[in-house]
Amino acid sequence: MISTSLSCSSSSSIARYRYYYGVLVLVVIFLLAINTGSIRSSSIGGIVQSVSAMSTTTAATTSSKYRGALIFLHGLGDTPSGWSQLEHSLCKIKPRLDPTQIKYVFPPAPTQSLTINGGAQMPGWFDLYDWPIGVGSQDDRDGLMKSIQQIQSVVTKLNVEDNIPSNKIVIGGFSQGGAVALLTCYHKAQEQEQVQVQHKFAGCVGLSAWLTLPKEVVDSSSSSSNDDDVRKEIPLFWGHGTYDDKVLFEQQQFGIEKLTNEFGLPYNKITSTQYPMGHESCQKETKDLAEFVDRVLFPDENDSEEL
Repeated sequence: MISTSLSCSSSSSIARYRYYYGVLVLVVIFLLAINTGSIRSSSIGGIVQSVSAMSTTTAATTSSKYRGALIFLHGLGDTPSGWSQLEHSLCKIKPRLDPTQIKYVFPPAPTQSLTINGGAQMPGWFDLYDWPIGVGSQDDRDGLMKSIQQIQSVVTKLNVEDNIPSNKIVIGGFSQGGAVALLTCYHKAQEQEQVQVQHKFAGCVGLSAWLTLPKEVVDSSSSSSNDDDVRKEIPLFWGHGTYDDKVLFEQQQFGIEKLTNEFGLPYNKITSTQYPMGHESCQKETKDLAEFVDRVLFPDENDSEEL
């Protein structure tokens, strides 16, 4: 009996021990679950905050701090510094063209041998075979295509890194640089060359320039539909000196006639100006240039100002 009594007492104690032990385990598990849940919530909160911060950063980078851009190409034998003063002179005429609002890019031409210079090397966008450069001068097609590709890379960089769309980019240049600018905007490379993507640029500028590869420009237009050819929507500013003895003055009239009568660029898209000077620029041309760039970069605001 004692033995039985002790046995029953031990069993009861063991049962109670197991009961309390089970309860304790459940409590510990419950507490751990709460604590783990808190940690998870905290971690999730941190992740959400991180994602939110990343989203904010991404959103911030998708909007550009610039309202537009001007890519300007120097002439033969020159360097980017030769025209870099534009970022200061243009905004004195049109304050909206301040470099804090407009991104100015002055690409360097590659150094290469020039036929007209006896093969000596100098900065140039393409080779030249005739001097002075009149209507019918020979074109260096390969050099021109390489230069177009270089400018397209600059455009892509502005699109991707600065978030400036192509329709807010003006491409311009002086002399050889102006010739490349014209071709970048109005030439349509053959498909197999893969050197040019057609863009609807805000505008094109040619100072003392000339239209190279005119037949290709015209032929590419005749094979394109007027409805989808964005090149015919790009406004043009062409300034030229009437006494230019390097890129002859006749080039302006010839180029504009090709672009309007045969290529199909509307007359109201062209601003052509002439100045009593040689192969150079002048204050009046700079003023006219500033007004053109301001007008094409801020068309809506100009319209409101006129009203």
